[in-house]
Amino acid sequence: MFGRTTRKQRILFQVLATIIVIPFAYPLIAIVGISFDGAGAVENFTAVITKTPFLRFLLNSAIISAGTIAIVFVFTMTAAYAFAKLRFRGRTILFNVLLVGLVLPAIALIVPMFSIVNQLGLFNTYLAVIIPLSAVTIPFTLLLARNYLLGVPDEILEAARIDGANTFVTLWRVVLPLAKPIVAVVIVWTFLQSWNEFFLPLLFLQSVDMQAVTQVPVYFTSEYGSDVPKIFASLVLICLPIVIAYLSLQKFFERGLTAGAVK
Repeated sequence: MFGRTTRKQRILFQVLATIIVIPFAYPLIAIVGISFDGAGAVENFTAVITKTPFLRFLLNSAIISAGTIAIVFVFTMTAAYAFAKLRFRGRTILFNVLLVGLVLPAIALIVPMFSIVNQLGLFNTYLAVIIPLSAVTIPFTLLLARNYLLGVPDEILEAARIDGANTFVTLWRVVLPLAKPIVAVVIVWTFLQSWNEFFLPLLFLQSVDMQAVTQVPVYFTSEYGSDVPKIFASLVLICLPIVIAYLSLQKFFERGLTAGAVK
C-alpha cells in the first residue's frame, strides 16, 4: 500500500509534469506570440474580424458543429446502450462491422461521399458537411461509449425495468445521468472534429457565404506572399471555442476518455 506523498515528492512530481508539458505547450505559446508580431496584436486581430467574413464563417461553423454533435450524440448513445446492455442476434458481428470505420481513412471516402451528396441534392447546404462528418466520427465515439456503458451495473437497469421503465426511458433517465463523463467526451471530441474540418466545407459548400471558419486564414495568403502574423491571429481566434469547450468539460472529459478507453 502506498504511503502519503510528502511535500518534497509533490514538488518533484510538479516539476516533472511541467518539464513534460513544456514541449506540448511551446507550439501554442509560439502561435500566440507570432500573432502579436507585424502591425501588433490589436491590428492583427482587428483585421481578422473586419477584413474577412469571420463572423459569418463563425456562425456557419457553429451550425455545422451543433448539427454534427446532435446527430453523433443521439446515434452514439443509443447504439452504445444497445451494444452494451441489450441482447439481440448478431450484436457482436454488427458492432465489429461498424468499427471498420475506424480503419478507413476519411480521404478514401471522399468519392463515395461526393457521389451520395450529389445524388441527394445536398450541395451547398449544411447537411452536405454534417452528415459525412457524423458518419466518420461515430465509429470512434461508439467504441468509447459502449466500453464505458459496459461498466454500468445491470442491477440498476433491472430495477428501472421492474419500476415499469421501457428501454428509452431507462436510457434517458438512468443511463445518461450515470454517463456524464462519456457524454462529455462525445461532445468535446465531435466538436473538435467538426470545428476543425477544412476539406469537407471547401468541397461541398460552393457559396462563399456558406464557408467554415477554417477558411479565414486563406484570406491572408496570396500568390506573392502571406501575412503570417494575421494568419496566426486567425488561428488563435479559431482555437478559442475549442479551448473554452475543453476547459468547461475537462473533469468529465478526462474521466470519460480514460474509462471508455480501458474497459
